[in-house]
Amino acid sequence: MYGMVSGHSDSKSNTNRSNHHRLRSNDNVHRSVYRRLVSFFREAWTGIKMGLDSEYEEVDVQQDRYTPEALDTLCEITKFNKRELQLMYRGFKQECPSGMVKEETFKGIYAQYFPRGGDTSQYAHYVFNTFDQDHTGSITFTDFVIGLSVLSRGSVQEKLKWTFNLYDINGDGYITKDELSRIVTSIYEQMGKAVDSVVDDHTTKEHVDRVFKKLDLNQDGVVTMDEFLDSCTRDENITKSIGFFDTVL
Repeated sequence: MYGMVSGHSDSKSNTNRSNHHRLRSNDNVHRSVYRRLVSFFREAWTGIKMGLDSEYEEVDVQQDRYTPEALDTLCEITKFNKRELQLMYRGFKQECPSGMVKEETFKGIYAQYFPRGGDTSQYAHYVFNTFDQDHTGSITFTDFVIGLSVLSRGSVQEKLKWTFNLYDINGDGYITKDELSRIVTSIYEQMGKAVDSVVDDHTTKEHVDRVFKKLDLNQDGVVTMDEFLDSCTRDENITKSIGFFDTVL
């Protein structure tokens, strides 16, 4: 009998360690996604990486098909200074001569920043919609710098609000378990081979159930903005598991 109990205990212990390893791997995946997301916007779109070490020219916005708000206005509504905005606009225009980027173009550039074998299209779709707050089907330079300002230099509250809007897929002001599951699944899909060995359908459901239970404070089946902010600011593990990562340019 002792041997049976001991064996059962060892098996349970091994299972717990395995589950803990999978959950830690899940959290690492989410943090990696956030870092890559900020890196994607910083390097692929802003022009800062190549521009800070070289002379730059004033941008003639009058020749554009789309004219963004004046630099002074953008300085007021973002956390960037005029020189940074000029460099970012130059980089943005190199990729998007029209001054706007459509979703398919966005997805194509986004895919370059994630491992081979991963399907980035669905997560890129969710990110695109979060930047395209007016749902015009295009991201303008103004949309871009407002979003990047939050992601790279926003306060904890601002970053969490941006993340809430990402997870609130239909924009109704609530996150459902289905929406959370769709986002988490799209994250695993885009990481491809990097997570194939530690992620399966059971792991995904377990991860979603665990996070949603902590977020849904009143257990009514939906997560409001207030619940989301309250849960995340009080529980460091939740902020890590949803991909929150403090980053500056």
